[in-house]
Amino acid sequence: MPEDSIEQINFEQINKLAISKPLVSHMYTADPSAHVFNGKIYIYPSHDIDAGIPFNDNGDHFGMEDYHVFSMENIQSEVVDNGVALHVSDVAWAEKQMWAPDAAHKNGKYYLYFPAKRANGIFQIGVAVSDSPVGPFLPEPDAIKGSYSIDPAVFEDEDGKHYIYFGGIWGGQLQKYRSNQYNKNHEEPTGEEPALGPIVAMLRDDMLEFAEDPKEIKILDENGKILSAGDNARRFFEASWVHKYNDKYYFSYSTGDTHFICYAIGDNPYGPFTYQGRILNPVVGWTSHHSICKVEDEWYLFYHDSSLSKGVTHLRSMKVTKIDYLEDGTIVTIDPYGIRRLAD
Repeated sequence: MPEDSIEQINFEQINKLAISKPLVSHMYTADPSAHVFNGKIYIYPSHDIDAGIPFNDNGDHFGMEDYHVFSMENIQSEVVDNGVALHVSDVAWAEKQMWAPDAAHKNGKYYLYFPAKRANGIFQIGVAVSDSPVGPFLPEPDAIKGSYSIDPAVFEDEDGKHYIYFGGIWGGQLQKYRSNQYNKNHEEPTGEEPALGPIVAMLRDDMLEFAEDPKEIKILDENGKILSAGDNARRFFEASWVHKYNDKYYFSYSTGDTHFICYAIGDNPYGPFTYQGRILNPVVGWTSHHSICKVEDEWYLFYHDSSLSKGVTHLRSMKVTKIDYLEDGTIVTIDPYGIRRLAD
């Protein structure tokens, strides 16, 4: 939602709407990654704080320090805050900025994947392990080898293999990498150049390292061409997520500076994925970040906005709303404040 329209918004009315009521209001939460483990809903969000850092395009004002895990017995039930699951001070290699996390479950263990900046200012992705889905989580001594950038999201396929998706441009530093190698002189492509794609790697059986070299994902337009860097309304910016519906792989993501959650469909976890449309129209606040989770027989979009903080872009609140699919598998576009329409 454009910043110049914030003064016209009735925030009290927005926060009372069932479709956009915050899941919790005692703290600020963002980037909610939702999963059903053992029949119960668990949400792994960022924990927004006011770190007193001036706003900039690198996102330095997002100064998050820890993670809380939230749980729900069902989609209508009370949301329980299970306390601090991991703090940056517990992570030997990390200095600051515990941004959007995700979690996975395998063989009775729970794995929390998270980005953070090292002392040199470079983002990497770490993993922490627990016997409980709510933690506390014990971090590995160092970051995952070969990891970089932000926004890890883990997808478990039906064969039991796990894939981790990551990457984000601008403050997420993805533009500094080519073929998994960092170069400070690299910049984001422009114009008709192919846009940078998100990154994917299969995880090892122990869930602690990559089983292969990370690969760049191709997001294609309707003609089979890689989306261009100048196509800001469709190209990837950050916030990867993958779910499977009717044997198709749905890769969804944020377009960043145009504020959409979009999706593309493919035939395997590595893509390529062909662009289909928008899942979520712009919310109050600059960022948009989501997850998609099946609860019983329905699908839900977990997302955030800044309505509870009356438009403060780094003080966000997680929310949830139902997803509707059409017969052809396309998703009905959601207006975050009450109106749905078909994807553009």
